[in-house]
Amino acid sequence: MKIKIAIADDNSFLIKAVKEKLSFFKDLECKFTALNGSELIDKLEANRNIDLILMDIEMPTMNGIEATSIIKQKYPHIKIIMLTVFDNDENIFNAIKAGADGYLLKEINAKDLHDGIVDTLNGGAAMNPSIALKTLKLLRNPIDIVSKEEQEDIKLTNRETDVLEQLSKGLSYNLIAENLILSTGTIRKHIENIYRKLQVHNKLEAIQKAKKNNLIE
Repeated sequence: MKIKIAIADDNSFLIKAVKEKLSFFKDLECKFTALNGSELIDKLEANRNIDLILMDIEMPTMNGIEATSIIKQKYPHIKIIMLTVFDNDENIFNAIKAGADGYLLKEINAKDLHDGIVDTLNGGAAMNPSIALKTLKLLRNPIDIVSKEEQEDIKLTNRETDVLEQLSKGLSYNLIAENLILSTGTIRKHIENIYRKLQVHNKLEAIQKAKKNNLIE
């Protein structure tokens, strides 16, 4: 039984290079290629009998991360390995969140690519060592990689930030008022504004969201 593979990459030269690597192995067969995520999804409609996709990330029309997310919902049985030039943190995190089964760099040699494909189909996760290391770091500190899109544009005044920082230390309204030389009523007003701007309903949510968006330490 041959392993049926599809390749998505906007660079036809790189598609050719990957196909060449696959051609060394009798158990691998490239069924079709696509130049972007949208074309790949169209081709899958006509031929869903695919075991694994080698997916580029940076592609026009629809990138590899968006395509992975859609394909994983429609065809959960198809395994997806991101094959990319970049091993940057945000791409890795977003690809894993989208459901990618592995993450390899394009300069990989033919044997390692073959092993990665077989490994992934057997339930493993093909990962280039530098990426595996970064993934571990990301899993240990997920808070560090809120992607730029997820960071909302929240504008707090300096005074509101002061109040929020005091609040995050667990101080009462009275103590905050004392520390900032303001009345308790003014502190309450500031906290109301903070909750409104952050779109939260309580102190814990406010502190979590403010930290996530780097508004307070």
